[in-house]
This record gives sequence, C-alpha cells and structure tokens, in this order.
Amino acid sequence: MASEQGYLKSSKVGIIGAGISGIAAAKQLSNHNPIVFEATDSIGGVWKHCSFASTKLQTPRCDFEFSDYPWPQRDNSNFPSYLEILDYLHGYATHFDVLKYIKFNSRVVEIRYIGDKSEEFGPKIDHDVVSPGEFGPLLNGHPVWEVTVETHPSKTLEKYTFELLVVCIGKYGDIPRMPIFPPNKGQEVFGGKVMHTLEYSKLDKEAARELLKGKKVAVVGYKKSAIDLATECAEANQAYWIWGLPFFLFYSTRSSQFLHQTPKQGLLRNLLCPLLSPLRKAVSKFIESYLVWKLPLVKYGLKPDHPFEEDYASCQMAILPENFFSEADKGKIQFKRASKWWFWNGGIEFDDNTKLQADVVLLASGYEGKKKIQTLLPEPFSSLVLDSSGIMPLYRGTIHPLIPNMAFVGYIESVSNLHTAELRCKWLSRLADGFFKLPSIEKMLEQNSKELEIMKKTTRFYKRHCISTFSINHSDEICEEMGWKSWRKNNWLLEAFAPYNSQDYGQDN
Repeated sequence: MASEQGYLKSSKVGIIGAGISGIAAAKQLSNHNPIVFEATDSIGGVWKHCSFASTKLQTPRCDFEFSDYPWPQRDNSNFPSYLEILDYLHGYATHFDVLKYIKFNSRVVEIRYIGDKSEEFGPKIDHDVVSPGEFGPLLNGHPVWEVTVETHPSKTLEKYTFELLVVCIGKYGDIPRMPIFPPNKGQEVFGGKVMHTLEYSKLDKEAARELLKGKKVAVVGYKKSAIDLATECAEANQAYWIWGLPFFLFYSTRSSQFLHQTPKQGLLRNLLCPLLSPLRKAVSKFIESYLVWKLPLVKYGLKPDHPFEEDYASCQMAILPENFFSEADKGKIQFKRASKWWFWNGGIEFDDNTKLQADVVLLASGYEGKKKIQTLLPEPFSSLVLDSSGIMPLYRGTIHPLIPNMAFVGYIESVSNLHTAELRCKWLSRLADGFFKLPSIEKMLEQNSKELEIMKKTTRFYKRHCISTFSINHSDEICEEMGWKSWRKNNWLLEAFAPYNSQDYGQDN
C-alpha cells in the first residue's frame, strides 16, 4: 500500500477511462505523456462492456471515425457491429501508440483537490462555495489533483498527482438505473430471472442463448438497448433515407441547421428564427410522414406523442434492425405501452391492471451517469457537477467553469459522439498548451446558459445535453477559439449542403 507521505508518480496530465473519449484525449495530449487509468483489462468503454451480440453503430462508418484514422472500406454504407468498432478502436490506439499510456485494471477510488495550496489555481475553494473569478492555466507546474488508484488483482493502492485531470468515464455503464416499485411489488415477488442490460451484456453468446432459449422474455425500455435486446438475432441495419432523400440534408448540413436557433446569433437570425418556425415543423412532419408510411408504428402503438424534431434534438433516434417488425409480424415481439408497472409472481403487471407472463425480465432502463461522476468527485465539486436544471454546465462541452484544472470529455451528445469527443480533445490540447485562454467564469456560465435555453426550447428531453441541432455552430466556435477557420469546406456549395464529419477537422485549413 502506498505511503501517505509520498507519491508513486507525479505527471502533468491524468486521464480516467480508456473508452473512445479516453484514447482520443490520450492521443491529443500525448506530448505530455499522460497516464490513463482504465478499470478493466481493455479499451473500448461501453462498446466493450455494454454491448450485445446484435449491437451495431447508429450511423454509417464514415460518419463515425477519427479525423486522422479512416475506416478500412470507409465507403461501405453498412452499420458496423460492436466487434468491428472495437477492432477499429484497437487499430487507432495501436497506430498512434496510445496503449503505452494506459494502466489497465486500475480503478480510481478517490480524488482529492490539493490545488488550493497555490493561489494561482482557478476559482478559490472555500469549503462549500466556489467564488467566480478568472480560470487559471490548466498546466502551470503545480499539482492540483491527487488520485488514488486500486490495481487489480493485487488490490494495491497507489497515489498520483496531476496538474490536469481529464474525466472520460462517460454517461453510460457502471451504475444501472433501476426502477422503484411499490411495497411488495418488486422483483422479490417474481419467480423468474431479472437482469439489467449491464449484467446481460457481460454474458457470452452461449450463456445468453441459454438464458433466453424457450423462455418468455419481457424487455422493459423503448430505446436502442431495448430494441437490440428484442432483436438479438438481427443480422443487419437499414440505411436512413427519407422519401428517397438522404437524411443528412434535413438536419446535418450548415443550410439545414440555419433553420434552428444557436446560442450566439446575430440580430438577423433572431428575427428570422420565429419566421422559420413553420419550416422547421414542416421538416419534422415530412420525416414523420415517411416513418409512419415506412414502419408499422401506428399498428403496434409505437408512434411517439412528440414531434420527430424532439427526438433528433435529444439524440434519441434509433435505427431499427432489418427484421425487427418482421419478427413482430410473426408474433415473436409484442409491444405494450405503460407509464407504470411492477412485478407479480408470474411476470409483470401494468397500471391498466393487465398482466404479462414472463420467465425472464430484462431491464433496459438506462444508467446513472451523473451519479457516477458525483460519486467520483470530492466535495464541494460533487455538489457543483449539476446545475439547477440537472445538467453539467460544460463550456465547449469540456470545461466545468466551477471545477479547476479538470476536463470532461464524452458528456455532451451529438449525431456522432466520436467526432464530438475528438474535436473537443483537440481543443483541450491546444488550451493546455497555452494557444488560447479561457474566458472568465462568468462568461463561460453565460455561454452554458444560452445553450441550455436553446435545448429547452427545442426538446423536453434537454437533460440529455444533446447539441445535434446546432452542432456545426458549436464546432465553428471551437475552431475560432483554436485559431482555425470555422468554414471547413472547399466551396460555398459544399459548405451549404454537404454534411460535416471528422475529416473536415483533420487539421487547420
């Protein structure tokens, strides 16, 4: 066990987590020889530890790649499986020699703030209050965070100090969100097997087959994990076109995003946005009409009560496996909409007094990502992680204005989370190297408030912290702050009507 008097290692940069965000951060900050702590024995994050046999990417591979490491056969429009994604991530980590920075089987068990020993650091800490002021440099030669790590299987405790700590543990995995039931109506009264998707994802193919074979299985949930579970034997996903037009034309180009509000917009946009509201609604209705025509949503009672735009604005679209509804037509998948449910000894009971018999209940009820971060951080920062609206107020999706010398990558969502994470890691690297400075804490909080207001106006699901409707504008501002050109295309036609992806941000141009 490490002594309290000394530290085994001191480094400029520490990174927690070796998922997509963690390896991207390690690559971009490699000039500082970062130390990456990964609690498991492999990279990949949720793609390694929260995937099922049927889990596939929700976007074509060419929209989910690093700017300097294209997919092999990137023009293949198929949706890669989670195994293909893991191979791609391993290829990236090997190509850029990222693996040498990672300490596997190393779980962070405690973080302590020690930066108040130097007056040069960020906002001054006064137990329960953080006083706004100027945010200090991320790297200035003094340790700010002390991290205690438990190494497995020896369970040895080691201590490290860092000037900058980058948290990349993500919003998914680790802590399952479990339903709360009335007294005597929880899983203890159920005679069958209850399993959260986190536990199910750890099963190998044979164990999963044995669990489900010949059983009546109830899947609780309605998003991607639930769909994957319900169609575990699906072999391929379908491309996403709307009435013969590629989907990106409606939301993922600069011209299409011009219809939507942005956090920082001029007088002309402020005047135009209310006038463009009917057109935004028309686009949403146009896509809804296609989905209702293409898919038997009405037949199975699955048509949402809210507009399509709200799902897109909260990053909740799900691409259905090819045979999802064909299996439903055979009666192998049945649907039930209910706001409340609980257990009885033979299965599940709903708030309309109907009952469903089940041998196995799989809970696709999500994860407690915010609780995961709050558990990791010490006070007063743990209490400051979320603002009064219940989201993390992250400047540029990376810096919490009230938590000094710490960065968070992978906590805002977009249509391509890999692209979002990589660009912010590039921004963070240039910030750490002193190419530019952060604005005052007040200005960062003000920017966060503007983004929150836009998300609130666009979707009731704003707490997911999704920037999909203004992602290009968000990237514009990041580029400008780094000293890059914000318009990345070769001509105005492409700039207006071509989708943006990671390749547009490979380097300054």
